[in-house]
Amino acid sequence: QVQLVESGGGLVQSGGSLKLSCAASGRVFQILDMEWYRQAPGEERDLVASISSRFGTKYADSVKGRFTIYKDNDKNTFYLQMNSLKAEDTAVYYCKAALTSPYGLGSPEDYWGRGTQVTVSS
Repeated sequence: QVQLVESGGGLVQSGGSLKLSCAASGRVFQILDMEWYRQAPGEERDLVASISSRFGTKYADSVKGRFTIYKDNDKNTFYLQMNSLKAEDTAVYYCKAALTSPYGLGSPEDYWGRGTQVTVSS
């Protein structure tokens, strides 16, 4: 079946940059909606960036102007470019995608990655 795998996390100093990727393995017909979430210890998992067919690109207020979500056309991969990182950005980052595949029933299904740690030092 389809799996999503995040990569690109790590340790970075405040003001630095990281680029996260989310790659889908297996047979995929089309990725329709793409989202990045993050969750800090003891906190809720919050949506930080998304691309959808209905609403286009959207960002949480806390990351506007610093983060960019995008995809490579005709590839089963999308990205989160994070610039001007702050200590408050420290969290596990998860990707989520709504996609169609031969393993489903024809309608889009949601898949989650396992997460990648991002740590921003002060």
